[in-house]
Amino acid sequence: MRSPSSARSTSSYASRGGPTLAPNASLPSTTAGPTNVSEYSATSISVLKGLEGVRRRPAMYIGSTDVRGLHHLVWEVVDNAVDEHLADEASTITVRILDDGGVEVTDDGRGIPVELHPEEQRPAVEVALTTLHAGGKFDQQSYAVSGGLHGVGVSVVNALSTRTEVEVLRDGARHLITFSRGDVDQPLEKVARARKKDHGTTVRFWADPEIFDTVEIDYDRIAQRLRETALLNAGLTCVLVDDRTGRSETLHFTDGLADFVTELLRGKEPMIDTLTIHDQRTVDGTPLALDIAVTWTEGFHDERLRSYVNVVRTADGGTHEEGFRRAVTEVFKDAAKTSRSLTKKDPDLVGDDLREGMVAVVSLKMADPQFEGQTKGRLGSSLARSYVQQVVGDHLRGWVKSHKAQVNKVVARAVVAARSRQAAKAARALTRRKGLLDSQSAGLPGKLADCTSRNPDETELYIVEGDSAGGSSKMARDRHTQAILPLRGKVLNVEKAQLRRVLKNNEIQALIKAIGAGVHPEFDYDKLRYHKIILMADADIDGGHITTLLLTFFYRLMPELVNGGHLYLAQPPLYQLRHSGKVVYAMTERERQQALRTEFRANAKVDVQRFKGLGEMDAEQLWATTMDPNRRTLLQVGVPDAEDADELFDLLMGSSTAPRRDWIVDKAAFATNLDV
Repeated sequence: MRSPSSARSTSSYASRGGPTLAPNASLPSTTAGPTNVSEYSATSISVLKGLEGVRRRPAMYIGSTDVRGLHHLVWEVVDNAVDEHLADEASTITVRILDDGGVEVTDDGRGIPVELHPEEQRPAVEVALTTLHAGGKFDQQSYAVSGGLHGVGVSVVNALSTRTEVEVLRDGARHLITFSRGDVDQPLEKVARARKKDHGTTVRFWADPEIFDTVEIDYDRIAQRLRETALLNAGLTCVLVDDRTGRSETLHFTDGLADFVTELLRGKEPMIDTLTIHDQRTVDGTPLALDIAVTWTEGFHDERLRSYVNVVRTADGGTHEEGFRRAVTEVFKDAAKTSRSLTKKDPDLVGDDLREGMVAVVSLKMADPQFEGQTKGRLGSSLARSYVQQVVGDHLRGWVKSHKAQVNKVVARAVVAARSRQAAKAARALTRRKGLLDSQSAGLPGKLADCTSRNPDETELYIVEGDSAGGSSKMARDRHTQAILPLRGKVLNVEKAQLRRVLKNNEIQALIKAIGAGVHPEFDYDKLRYHKIILMADADIDGGHITTLLLTFFYRLMPELVNGGHLYLAQPPLYQLRHSGKVVYAMTERERQQALRTEFRANAKVDVQRFKGLGEMDAEQLWATTMDPNRRTLLQVGVPDAEDADELFDLLMGSSTAPRRDWIVDKAAFATNLDV
C-alpha cells in the first residue's frame, strides 16, 4: 500500500537545475521569426543513432523518470520472462535485488537466441538489446500471445542502465554479453559449458542515476507485482530475493484468479460464491483467451476491478473492461426485472448500482493487442470489447438461470446502492437551492481573506488551523495571489457521515464555497477559483489529525483536485536556531541536531525555539519558511494507485474498528515522533 506521493512545489524548479533569470532580465521575444533564416538548414536536423533517442527522451518509453519509471525497467524484463511461461517454455522466474543496487531477472525458458541474425549479421541477443522494435513477438510464430509487444522493452532497459549483462544458457553452453548505456561493452562469448537440457536467460542491469530521480529499488513494489504475476498464471513460480536485507519469498498459486479475488476482498465476506469464466477461441483470425473471476461483497461501496492483457496490468482500463462492464450491466438489469428484491417504488438501476461491491479480475490474452502508449496502461483493441462482452454475457445468462438466490442478493445490493445514489442527489440539490455549492449565489464565506487576483493559474488558497494561525498567515501572505481560510476545530469525518450531514457542516460549507467548483460528481473545473489548495496545519498530533480529515474530505468529495495535482501540504519548520544574528530553521529533530553540528559547530549558546503551532510564528517567520514561493517546500498530494488509497481511507477513517486496530498493532513498530 502506498501513501500519497510527494513532489516539490513548482517554485523550487530553479533550485533543481531549471532555467533562472537575473532580477532585471527579460525573456526573448517569441513573436518574431528567426533572426537569420539562413541559419536553419539541413545541417540543423539532428539524427539520433541507436538508442540515443531513448536516453534523450526516456519518458516516451517508460512513462517517467521517477520511482515508477525506475521500476518499469524491472517490469519490462519480467514481462519477457512471463512470455516464456505463456509459451509453455518456462515455469520459474527469479528476481534478485543485488547488494550494489542492480536487479537480476532469471527464467528457465528457451534462452534468447545467440546465433547470427541473418540480416544484421550480429548475434540475435545483441540485436534484441541494442535495436528498437527488434524481437520475436511481431509475427506470432515464436509467441502466440505476449506482454512485450512493441519490441522496445529490453532495449530500453539497456539504454537507461549504466551496465547491462545478459547470460544465455542454451545449446550446451553459457553465453555472456555486456553493455554500457546501450552500447556493446564486451561482445558475446561462450564462458562455460552446460548440459544440453539446461536453458534460460539471466538479465542483470544497473539503472543510470543520470536518468532517474532515484535508483533505489523498492522490495515491496516488486513483491506486489510478482504476486499479481503468480496469481494470474496458475502454476508459475515467482521467487524474489533481496541481497541487501536477506528478505525473500516464493509465490505459487494453484487456483489462479479465484485466489486473486480472495486477496482483493481484503478479508471482506463475499455475498456469493466466486464465479469463474474461461473461454478460448479464434475470432477473425485472432487467437483469444479470457479468464475472469468475480464476486460481490457488502464490504465495499465501489467496484474493485483489476484488468490485464497478456499478464500486463492495464491500470487505465480499456476495451476489455468496457465489454465486461456492459455485459454485467445488461444481464443483471434484465435479471432485476424479475427479481423479488426490486419493487415498483425502487429507482431504476444503473450500471454503477449493479456493480457496487463487485470484486473482479479480468485477464485477456490475445495476439497483437493495440495498447495506447508503450507503458501499456490502456487497451485500445476494438475486437476485445465485442469478444469480452459476448463471452461474459452468454456465460452470465446461463449462470443467472440456475442461481436465483444469489442473483437476488446482487440485485438487493444494487437496490440499496440506487437508494443511496438518489439520497445523495437530493442532498446536493437541496444544498444547491440554498446556495451552498455555488460561490456566486451564496457569496464567499466571511472568514475567507481572499486575494485580489482572479486568475486561478496564479492564485493559492491556504487552509489553516484556527484563528491564531489565520491571523499571522493573513499578515504574512502575498495579498495579490494568496488567500487564507481559517477553519475552527476539526472538520467532520466524511468517511463515516452521510452526505446530507456532511453538506450541512459549517466548516465544510466554507471550504466548498471558497473553492467554488462544487463536489463530485458535479465538480465544475471551470469554476475552480484557486489552482493551488494548500493545507497548513501545526506539526503535531492534532495538526496531523486535521490534515488527515481534510485529505479524506478532498479525496471523497473533490477527487478532481487530487487527480489534477492541485492539492498540497505546507511544510512549516519545527525549530528556529539563532546565534549572533544567524538564523536557521529545521523541519525535524534530526535536522536540528545536524544544524547544531554543522551550522553552529556545537556552540552551546545557540538559542533554540520549538514552534508548538503556526500561531507562535510571527508573520515574518511564517512568510520566510512556509509561504514564500521562492523558499518554501510544498508536498504535492497524489494518488498513484487509487484503489489502494481507497482501501486505506476506508480502513483508517471508516466505521469498522477491528481492522483498524489490527493495522495499528501491525505497524506500531514503525511509529516515530509520537507526541506522548
